[in-house]
Amino acid sequence: MNLTKKPTLVILAAGMGSRYGGLKQMDTFTKEGDTIIDFSLYDAIKAGFGKVIFIIRKQFETSFKSVFNKKLAGKIEVEYAYQEIDISIQKYIHKDRVKPLGTGHALLMVKQIVKENFAIINADDFYGRDAFFTMATYLKKTNKNSFHFSMMAYALKNTISENGAVSRGECSVDTDNYLIDIVEIENIEKLNNELVYKEANNKIISIDKNTIVSMNFWGFTPKYFAYVEELFLQFLKENKQQLTAEFYLPSIVKKFITTKKGTVKVLNSNAQWFGVTYSKDKEKVQKEIEKLKEKYIYPTELWQ
Repeated sequence: MNLTKKPTLVILAAGMGSRYGGLKQMDTFTKEGDTIIDFSLYDAIKAGFGKVIFIIRKQFETSFKSVFNKKLAGKIEVEYAYQEIDISIQKYIHKDRVKPLGTGHALLMVKQIVKENFAIINADDFYGRDAFFTMATYLKKTNKNSFHFSMMAYALKNTISENGAVSRGECSVDTDNYLIDIVEIENIEKLNNELVYKEANNKIISIDKNTIVSMNFWGFTPKYFAYVEELFLQFLKENKQQLTAEFYLPSIVKKFITTKKGTVKVLNSNAQWFGVTYSKDKEKVQKEIEKLKEKYIYPTELWQ
């Protein structure tokens, strides 16, 4: 069996932060100047990841490198990939399109530099250390030539913003903890101490607070890329006239499991999640991180 000793961490950091009102992946959340990415990197290194790849926009390259290259020197291998519309797909893209093509497209940008099992996360989500240890352990024992993927699970109640509606991937899991379906649910919010969402006709539907959801923390083998390239080409052909259609990771995974191409193991941990969807979320995240530092879960200075 071909096993991976040190998996790679891929960080989706090319978003524009439209709802947040700025480039939240570079925003700081402590008086020491820590970003949320810093905590993911710190935890990933502790968990045994051997390389990190930032997927960014070319226009952010100088900012990212000036911040992270110095912090990570000698601690983990660092590479960058760029989510841009390159010449090979321009014929499929509407001339007026400015919106990115989605997380599925972003991940394809690393296909030439990922040779080992890897995890992918969002830059603006705090996933918790136990989640990285759980994922790293699973990736290290997964055959890199297989179609055995994985996903870190979170309870819906722990992923809601107090400042507006969110979208989450609702997961159905079998008795052996394998994913059997994932459905994107939009406009989830807290209402009268319940979690609800609105359907297209504005009908309000309750949703169980313990529902398992995906927070875009996936584990893949390099076989992922061969599977997805054909799907992406199909997406481009079907959406050439669309200005906003996006190629999302959850839709890729849904296709993967419904066609029985392989399996997705749902991993559970005791990790604490929090994130910033809206600018008003920042204060809560700052307080939560401060508590973790006060408990010495993280050192005051992460990169000394």
